[in-house]
Amino acid sequence: MADTGIDKDAVVKVLNKILETELAGVVRYTHYALMIVGYGRIPIVSWLRSQATESLTHANEAGELITYLGTHPSLGIGPLLETHRHDVGDILRESLDHERLALSAYNNLLELVNGSNVLLEEYARRLIAQEEMHLGDVRKMLKKPGE
Repeated sequence: MADTGIDKDAVVKVLNKILETELAGVVRYTHYALMIVGYGRIPIVSWLRSQATESLTHANEAGELITYLGTHPSLGIGPLLETHRHDVGDILRESLDHERLALSAYNNLLELVNGSNVLLEEYARRLIAQEEMHLGDVRKMLKKPGE
């Protein structure tokens, strides 16, 4: 990847944060899927597992970009909070916090590369859009009918 005036150290730092956050998402969503009980279990578990799979894809993409920049991806995993609250509403609210954290990192990346590197800029924009969609989905799931 050609260096086009980006602050490579700052970009890699944010990409590593993204990598760690997305890996935490894999663990978090996998755990959540295991904890769901009740009548709505099957579709909720399916959704949570798809989120875990998507988080792994996002982590891989961030890691690839880090190595494209000629540096070493982090082996860390972002914060994992165990609240021991496994009500679907609690899980969805926790996932909102996680998605906001990821969105913030992608926005930070966009600020660093905007107008300087098309590959990283388009990557950041695409992932920002996906994270915004996830936030919207979770907000809709948390709404009561008629709200």
